[in-house]
Amino acid sequence: GILTQEISYNLNKTYPNQYHSYIAASYVKFVEGAGARAVPIWIGGNTLYYEDILSKVNGVLWPGGSTYFFNKEGYADAGAKIYSDFNHSDICIFFFCLFIDRIVKRINEEGKYFPIFGICLGFELLTYVATNRVEHRTRCSSNNQRLPLEFTRDYTESKLFKNAPLNVLRILSEQNVTANYHHFCITKEILRHDKLTKKFHVLSLNHDENGLEFISILEHKQFPFYGLQFHPEKNLYEWVIGKRIPHSINATIASQYFANFFVNEARKNFNEFPKQEEQRSLIYNYPVTYTALQSSSFQQCYMFKKSDRNNFFYRNL
Repeated sequence: GILTQEISYNLNKTYPNQYHSYIAASYVKFVEGAGARAVPIWIGGNTLYYEDILSKVNGVLWPGGSTYFFNKEGYADAGAKIYSDFNHSDICIFFFCLFIDRIVKRINEEGKYFPIFGICLGFELLTYVATNRVEHRTRCSSNNQRLPLEFTRDYTESKLFKNAPLNVLRILSEQNVTANYHHFCITKEILRHDKLTKKFHVLSLNHDENGLEFISILEHKQFPFYGLQFHPEKNLYEWVIGKRIPHSINATIASQYFANFFVNEARKNFNEFPKQEEQRSLIYNYPVTYTALQSSSFQQCYMFKKSDRNNFFYRNL
């Protein structure tokens, strides 16, 4: 499953008030290129929907993006519906809480393997939820940076890298192959301050344009939850002029490793859809738009109307 998000400001400016949510097609291609198929996970659903969809998909990819915390019918609203039995005065509860605090944790504790793979904003949400919704990100300047990873001493003890080919590790550590486009960072100091070092294993670091050290990869110590601050999908599938996205053979080899890893983690989960429902749920039911032609930062996007989501709910729930 790939989480949809609120239509971005730039897409809405180009396609005024036409769409409710979207998924950049590069994330769909990212999982397809590793042998998986994608199902959009809608924002704005109810508890029944999220319980149901998580019993049928084999993992969840949290894409990067520029959505805000408090958008109506977005992450916060979906999370608030899931937590309607709690009396929170503040409803800044992301959709991510659904998985981390309730469903995915329970699924894994029941012995069912269920991976989550967060990219950029998804990486930030992973630590945000782990702090019980404390906004702890710090401003940084890592927009349009191509960087090699600065691996931590014990990174080879991680699930993400313990079986990685030596050539992939060399590429990642020696060449400028990770594409960074973020204005917020998570640091080791933040992790220590918020007592997250017992939950997460930091695998690599990087430095922004001003020398600020930030965490670029981490994984959960107990559950199969992984976060990348950079964008591996862009090396393979995005071609925006002026963005300095690395497209060398080694950059694509490194990115493909992450796609293969996530999809292989999803193969350890044995959820499945009823046959006809599977066909109705796949991303192929929706058109893809060549958005780069309109100066978008994405080559292509799947853009959804609210009626697309509502019709899905009506047919399947």
